[in-house]
Amino acid sequence: MADEMIVKELDHVVVRFSGDSGDGMQLAGNIFSNVSATVGNDISTFPDYPADIRAPQGSLNGVSGFQIHVGAGKVYTPGDQCDVLVAMNAAALKTQYKFAKSTACIIIDTDSFKEADLKKAEFKTDNPIEEMGIKQDVIAAPITQMVKDCLADSGMDNKSILKCRNMFALGLVCWLFNRDLEIAAKFLREKFAKKPEVAEANIKVIYAGYDYGHNTHASVDHTYKIESKTKAPGKYMDISGNKATAYGLIAAAERAGLRLYLGSYPITPATDILHELAKHKSLGITTVQCEDEISGCASSVGASFGGALAVTSTSGPGICLKSEAINLAVITELPLVIIDVQRGGPSTGLPTKSEQTDLLQALYGRNGESPMPVIAATSPTDCFDAAYMACKIALEHMTPVILLTDGFIGNGSSAWRLPDISKYPAIEPPYVKPEQAGHYTPYMRNPETFVRYWAVPGQEGYTHILGGLEKDSDTGAISTDAENHNKMCHLRAEKVAHIQVPDLEVVGDKDADLLIVGFGSTYGHLYSAMSEMQKEGKKVALVQFKYINPLPKNTAEVLKRYKKVVVAEQNLGQFAGYLRMKIDGFVPYQYNEVKGQPFQIHELVTAFNKILSI
Repeated sequence: MADEMIVKELDHVVVRFSGDSGDGMQLAGNIFSNVSATVGNDISTFPDYPADIRAPQGSLNGVSGFQIHVGAGKVYTPGDQCDVLVAMNAAALKTQYKFAKSTACIIIDTDSFKEADLKKAEFKTDNPIEEMGIKQDVIAAPITQMVKDCLADSGMDNKSILKCRNMFALGLVCWLFNRDLEIAAKFLREKFAKKPEVAEANIKVIYAGYDYGHNTHASVDHTYKIESKTKAPGKYMDISGNKATAYGLIAAAERAGLRLYLGSYPITPATDILHELAKHKSLGITTVQCEDEISGCASSVGASFGGALAVTSTSGPGICLKSEAINLAVITELPLVIIDVQRGGPSTGLPTKSEQTDLLQALYGRNGESPMPVIAATSPTDCFDAAYMACKIALEHMTPVILLTDGFIGNGSSAWRLPDISKYPAIEPPYVKPEQAGHYTPYMRNPETFVRYWAVPGQEGYTHILGGLEKDSDTGAISTDAENHNKMCHLRAEKVAHIQVPDLEVVGDKDADLLIVGFGSTYGHLYSAMSEMQKEGKKVALVQFKYINPLPKNTAEVLKRYKKVVVAEQNLGQFAGYLRMKIDGFVPYQYNEVKGQPFQIHELVTAFNKILSI
């Protein structure tokens, strides 16, 4: 019977795992994405979890989701809607069904659709499928009971057994897409290396889920496969944006020959950077979980003064608190990388959701004239390159740099080809010269780049003092002289303005009727929207900004080349306003959303087509 199953080949598929925040949906999604990346598929993931520390079990507020888009070729987003929806309880089905396509396959655990479960999920009848008008194929399986039967002789308590339910669902999905379970087993043995009995229990349940699908066909008449078509040779891994950021920092420190120091305070969604770097003490990395955001940044300024590659990581609320210490790095002209993994605001806002609303804070959120370079990563894998370049700019130009990521790309992941670091540009800090010994002052500058020379404390002949009060440009002594302050403000601004960043690259139609403009993490959605419009016969192009301050030199020329330009961003128009300020006569259309969720491609296409029709 199993041999008669039809295997259909797909170009791409979207799977969404959903259940209680304690049901392990993030782990199931991570394993499926790892399995897919390992066999050469391209992936894009979107973890979507509640802000509640632990909402009541089975409640609508406690549903956690993990969506993954798997492709034979390149994929740019986690997808608008899913082809397969796993709903581990009634609340998950009710809240997540809106993400399912009309042709989707829905997998439910019937053991979590009892009367009490339906009541918590606010169903009015005992038939949720009929009540919601679900017409799609539903694989209804008693997952909880089958997991209990599978692990009956394991010696595990009931609570521990129930934690394995997610693995049964994962096994069923792996069967549906003909995935190799050995890759999943390897992942689990590594994850639970200190608890091998837990690893083996989970592995047993994955195989049970796979066998259930294989032996019963789970109400479907075919399975699927997604063959990799475009991958370049090399080693690949599934990597989140936060982990890629950490790796980029490590690579930059290695290339610069400096020790890496991270002063940080835990905050969603940036904490994983601290966790990852803390694992790598063998590389000479120092991580300090400080008592608050202020000390996290201030300690990094101190580490920078001491000659380290210094970093501090946080989210929007933390940037507010760090602003005074960041300004100390501005006036002392010390290299510092500030990572802002943006989340929904204002105030505590939406801690587990994603926005681009910190842009103006990054550009101007300090007292006085305090120019700083700002970079925005465009994808989870680009976080590596963006972190590396942020370090290079900070070290070579003696300035703090803000790197903007956000919850979407920080927690999301993509298939990443391990890079050859030797091919990355060298990092060469402007250290003091031997001939400056004995008469060095801290604001001696390179006359072409306006960058001051860096004397690491302890070098004989380079004694100096730095601090938050304005200094004389020649002597380094405290100065309140009006002309000197004016000069120093201009020098600090010109130093940032002279940083060389790559020119903008326009993708799409050269003679486009509409240019789409975005920055940072919206790249995948805007690119996909452009591609959909091109399929409709529209002439559209896209330019995505990664370097925001300073702007690429060809910015004005590119943006003024097109009759219609729309700036799309996940805020109320911060980037559009910034561009209008920087480019005379530039008045773009705007597309703005502040939902805490990624853009929906179909909504972008509708909005952009409307602009074209004006």
